[in-house]
Amino acid sequence: MKKTLASLAILFTFAGFVQAQKFGYVDSKYILSHVPEYQQAQAQINKLSADWQKEIEAKYTTIEKLEAAYQAEKILLTEDMRRKREEEIAAKKQEAKDLQKAKFGVDGELFQKREELIKPIQDQIYTAIKDVASQSALMVVFDKANHSNMLYTNPKHDISDKVLRKMGLKPGDVLEGEDEEEEEGGEKPGGSAPDPKGAGGGKEPRGGEKSPAKGGGK
Repeated sequence: MKKTLASLAILFTFAGFVQAQKFGYVDSKYILSHVPEYQQAQAQINKLSADWQKEIEAKYTTIEKLEAAYQAEKILLTEDMRRKREEEIAAKKQEAKDLQKAKFGVDGELFQKREELIKPIQDQIYTAIKDVASQSALMVVFDKANHSNMLYTNPKHDISDKVLRKMGLKPGDVLEGEDEEEEEGGEKPGGSAPDPKGAGGGKEPRGGEKSPAKGGGK
């Protein structure tokens, strides 16, 4: 009986501790949809990606033509000529692969450009979240956009609009093009939260309440 009472006392103490903690959440996609610098950075990244992809596709088109011509003429070529043509085609293939890796690889130019343009925006958002959390005495702030296990969120704990105001932005003014997807040559590298991919959401009041009433977190 004493052990049971002790266990219950510990349980109630822990439950009281958890209840005393204050939590909040943000929707990073909603926040990003309000940041003009993010829209500009995303447009620049998408253009670079599309231009590089066209360059790579042009190289593979050239390779296909070289291979087709080689197969058509192969029977007429000497062994030495065939070897040279095969080496030329192999070199072109390697050149195309190297270019693709340089542009779209893990540490390629696209990744570096994203770090250059997107990371300062992520840092700005993180600083604003930290300031709002400190002012509201929040112990933990979740990101609704990056946590699929958040099955239900109470809108009164959504501090997204507070974060936007802290950044000097007006909640509700969703920018054009926030639903655009990145085009990265078939590769979608990951990134740290807030998620820099796309910026959907924010078009309707979230959680079934009007926009001005959001941003509680109290």
